Amino acid sequence: MIVFDASVLLLLLNPEAPPPNDVATGQPVSRCKDRIEYLVAQLTKQREKIIIPTPALSESLIKAGEAAPQYLEIMRNSRFFQISPFGSTAAVEAAELMRQRIAKLGTLKGDAFDSRAKVKFDHQIVAITRVTRATTIYSDDDGLQRLAISLGITARGVASLPLPPEDPQAVLDLTPPPEPLIERLPDDAS
Repeated sequence: MIVFDASVLLLLLNPEAPPPNDVATGQPVSRCKDRIEYLVAQLTKQREKIIIPTPALSESLIKAGEAAPQYLEIMRNSRFFQISPFGSTAAVEAAELMRQRIAKLGTLKGDAFDSRAKVKFDHQIVAITRVTRATTIYSDDDGLQRLAISLGITARGVASLPLPPEDPQAVLDLTPPPEPLIERLPDDAS
């Protein structure tokens, strides 16, 4: 099983959503829609379940606006999605993770960029990931990625997703070969 955070879930549900920036280049991720569709095709082929943690679901529905009921219906009716709540087992897991963070850093908020509330939110998503035994979180949230990785969970952003392989028969190159820069002299000219 794998987990989709709100940042990736929204790109799946709304292919017209603006792509995230690639951390390496600072530019929007190229062919974002192709990357997401290829990922989902691969996950479907592998019969992989996509876990949607309820904190990520909530964030997705807020950002979805008028499309929220439609997105919720898609997730509820698809056999590939599993909405996983922040229940008592995940609450205990999150509490332990946050207790360990406070013991290590002296505070829950260890990053100047993330608020205390966001850190708690990220811990809830990671706790659900652990409780469902998911192995990977797909997210473009840097704080969530760092937290997941620090706890031994693979975290991947959209920029790291492979593009689908090109079909060599799909595109024919019909451009004529370039003209030579120098006219060739006839063979008999010396």
